[in-house]
Amino acid sequence: MRYMALVMGLLLMTGCTLPQTPSTQKTEEVQIADLETYPQNATYYADNIRSRTTLADVQHAYQSHYFLPWDVTEPPDTLEAIMWPFRVYKAEGSFGENLKPLPQSWFDEMLKQSNFEAYGTSNRTAITLHFSHLRNFPTSKPFFRDPKRAGEGFPFDYLQNSGVHANEPIFVSHYSRDTAWAYVITAYATGWLPANSIAYMTKEQTVSWRQSGQLHLINDGYPIKDSEGRFIFYGRLGIMLPIISVEKGHYRVLTVTAGAHGAPTFTEADIPAYVGRKTVMSIDRETFSLLANEALQSNYGWGGLYSERDCSSTVRDMFAPLGVWLPRNSFQQSTIGKVFSLKGMDRVAKRAFIENNGIPFETLLYRKGHILLYLGLYEGELMVLHNIWGVRTKDGDKEGRVVIGKTVISTLDIGADVSGYDKESNMLEKIESMNIITIEGDI
Repeated sequence: MRYMALVMGLLLMTGCTLPQTPSTQKTEEVQIADLETYPQNATYYADNIRSRTTLADVQHAYQSHYFLPWDVTEPPDTLEAIMWPFRVYKAEGSFGENLKPLPQSWFDEMLKQSNFEAYGTSNRTAITLHFSHLRNFPTSKPFFRDPKRAGEGFPFDYLQNSGVHANEPIFVSHYSRDTAWAYVITAYATGWLPANSIAYMTKEQTVSWRQSGQLHLINDGYPIKDSEGRFIFYGRLGIMLPIISVEKGHYRVLTVTAGAHGAPTFTEADIPAYVGRKTVMSIDRETFSLLANEALQSNYGWGGLYSERDCSSTVRDMFAPLGVWLPRNSFQQSTIGKVFSLKGMDRVAKRAFIENNGIPFETLLYRKGHILLYLGLYEGELMVLHNIWGVRTKDGDKEGRVVIGKTVISTLDIGADVSGYDKESNMLEKIESMNIITIEGDI
């Protein structure tokens, strides 16, 4: 089944750091040596990039993955497979938005609202209207583990599957019983979207949309507006839109807004040249500095909450304009390309292996629940870019975090200078594998 390979990984790796307990986290400003010592600007590390004069093979396959939801005619997974959240998330040990226990009746109602007997009855191609949250239950209400326990609570809502970009291809399986939610298939995950966040597309419309030249957006936060200046949605790194024409200093693109009865309204918008690129970008110093520095503006958002990113979506969106398709979660991303196991290596051997075999800006490092982009050496240290929630601390049996909550550039010993630093959580010690995503191959 195409999507079930992601499911169990999503249980542990939708977010990219071990969660945090509000009662033990430190949100006040705590100096972390790495972030004070090393430049938080990718340009300083760009000399490590091996600029490519031609595109790698992997850079030619992005659109075939991206438009996958418009190529299916029925849900690719079985009903049993897509019901996994109801086997994993139970009333016992669950808490809602008021941090009170969730009753069994709430789960019963969620199952009823999921209307699974209608699975695969709509089977229509569609598109998202704006950035939306893909949910594991048909609700915007959260599911927290016990907030009194270290490693649980806000902001780690386990019903948050992923953020979905505006104007992204999706496939609709069916609706919730109250029709407020649509169960959809994206190119990388399945789950529930608000019904008013999508519009249906005919076969002819999907063909026309995908056959147009595509503009890759490389800028977060640019307000995209129609010809009369009305706001449509914010641009985001990772969005791709059809090009109508190339004008002096800007691109004219096609967007979709809400029409009547779930139909799309096609709207033209002008986007400045600096916000997007009409071709797949090459892997070189200038390009990667640009994309990495844009990613460095992101705060941490578990599963895309608050329109932010976690570790895996940061990497995923950063590689999209390069034409490199990456899965949604950190474990799946660690299986792409040429993979090397680092299990069983001590620190010295692991460091030497990464230094000798990693290709800066093309190599990912994986530890359980977290993915990092290798940047190469800087002042003799292995450097990485990653979106991280915080540094784990320990005081006797009590666990805690010093919150970072954003994308940073650091060494693999980030936080080692923090008072109470948990040495057992050291990033280098926990790295399990390395994969070069631009090279085909196995271990």
